[in-house]
Amino acid sequence: MDQKDIMKPTIELSTGRLHLRPIQLSDARELWSYRSDRVANRYQGWIPGSIEDAEQFISERVSPVLNVNGTWFQFAVILRANGRMIGDIGLHFFDNANRQVELGCTLGTGYQGCGYATEALMEVIRYLFGTLDKHRLIASIDPENLKSIHLFERLGFRKEGHFRKCRLQDGQWIDDLIFALLREEMAP
Repeated sequence: MDQKDIMKPTIELSTGRLHLRPIQLSDARELWSYRSDRVANRYQGWIPGSIEDAEQFISERVSPVLNVNGTWFQFAVILRANGRMIGDIGLHFFDNANRQVELGCTLGTGYQGCGYATEALMEVIRYLFGTLDKHRLIASIDPENLKSIHLFERLGFRKEGHFRKCRLQDGQWIDDLIFALLREEMAP
């Protein structure tokens, strides 16, 4: 991969109500505040037990650059009206040809059901297909997470597979649904 293909984390995206920017260590308290709710985030693979866990996640597991194969990059989702961080969007660059990306989205419970996830993800999808020239996007979803299933279906994703008891989470084997969207399937 050429150096020009690696995007520095200065990338920022905006919608009518939201601002998306790379997550920063200073976001750890906000990240912890909405991700530590075990009931609301029961479908998440990672729930921080402390602010220190959130700091460690940001500093050790999140890539400081965008578009690097084998890494996760995290956008902070900021409400433009008040500057508050209300969620995050993770991008997993997992394909050796660097043409596919896995998406994940978490919003604080008080901000769910307001269209923020749809708005933020649509902007990220446009960026990934348009600017970064990605071929295929996927989302890995717990079959019981109906809200996320409906969200990705609204975004145009289709279910590609149902894998039985394929992920070990909190000591239990759980199923996984894979939803995908190809660039040519993206609505204009």
